Amino acid sequence: MAGAADGRGAGEQLRQPPVACQAFPERPAPGKPEQGFLSSFFSSHQKCQLMLLKTLQTNPYVKLLLDAMKHSGCAVNRERHFSCEDCNGNVSGGFDASMSQIVLCQNNIRNQAHMNRVVTHELIHAFDHCRAHVDWFTNVRHLACSEIRAANLSGDCSLVNEIFRLHFGLKQHHQTCVRDRAILSILAVRNISKEVAEKAVDEVFESCFNDHEPFGRIPHNKTYAKYAHRDFQNRDRYYSNI
Repeated sequence: MAGAADGRGAGEQLRQPPVACQAFPERPAPGKPEQGFLSSFFSSHQKCQLMLLKTLQTNPYVKLLLDAMKHSGCAVNRERHFSCEDCNGNVSGGFDASMSQIVLCQNNIRNQAHMNRVVTHELIHAFDHCRAHVDWFTNVRHLACSEIRAANLSGDCSLVNEIFRLHFGLKQHHQTCVRDRAILSILAVRNISKEVAEKAVDEVFESCFNDHEPFGRIPHNKTYAKYAHRDFQNRDRYYSNI
């Protein structure tokens, strides 16, 4: 989700990628829900919308990312840049660069905490799309870098989440988790071998793991994220007064 100069319509606020490609993740063709599923569809859609609204209003990770996007000229509009949809497979969400839109998989997002993580993860991709010329579709190293950053900064690899996955106790566990999650994310959206995904992640891991923008640190929990948001706001005020 990339930014453009102010003054464009809501549908054109964000920069489009240089080449067309399939959506990220692949999105089923739009269609009318079958009659027997109408009530459950609208129920899950409304639940998704409500959870999204709460995330945007209250989650410190997301609030910082929204401020950073706006500061970079990429203001986010909830109705334009988020879409609650049913998704194929087990994917929870994705950043569709061809539409400049974050897809939230309403049939797979389980609860508010899950929504918080998905929105944070995808907003990190959107922030990267805004600030850099990311070649999502032909350069797997660019994709790997953003996946490393998203896993590192979104809380995907928090101690609590890893305990739920029964993964804990390893030396340098956070780094291991970030690497593994980045590889899995690449394999979920690209038809490449695990070896190619691993090679791409390893080639860019050190520099991308140590790129903490816009947080300035690894926000291991909401308290860290709140401090990072405060520091970002203070930094923004400082530079605006120079």
